[in-house]
Amino acid sequence: MDPDDQVCLCFRVSLRKVRTFLNREDPPVASQLADCLGAGTGCQWCVPFLKKLHARKQAGEEIDLPVSPVEYAALRATYRRTGERPTNGDSGQPPTSTDPPT
Repeated sequence: MDPDDQVCLCFRVSLRKVRTFLNREDPPVASQLADCLGAGTGCQWCVPFLKKLHARKQAGEEIDLPVSPVEYAALRATYRRTGERPTNGDSGQPPTSTDPPT
C-alpha cells in the first residue's frame, strides 16, 4: 500500500496519516488510532488493519500493509455486502479470531 492510499475508507484516512499519528503520538493501544481523524469508527472494516499497523509500530517494524488499494477496496466491498471478513490471512488481513482485545 502506498502512503497516500486510504486505510480507513469511511473517513479517507491515508496510510501516511496513520503512520504519522503512530510515530508522533505512539499510542499504547490500537484503539487510540480512532483519534487519528476517526479511523476505524465507521464501518469497522479497517480495525484489524489498524491493529496490525499498531502492532508493527510496537514491534519496531515498518508500518505498512502488503495489499494493493484495489484489492483492499474490493475486500471491503465484500465485507460491506456480507458482513464477513476473510480469515485466511491473505492481503495483510489478520485472522479476526486471533486478534487480541485492545
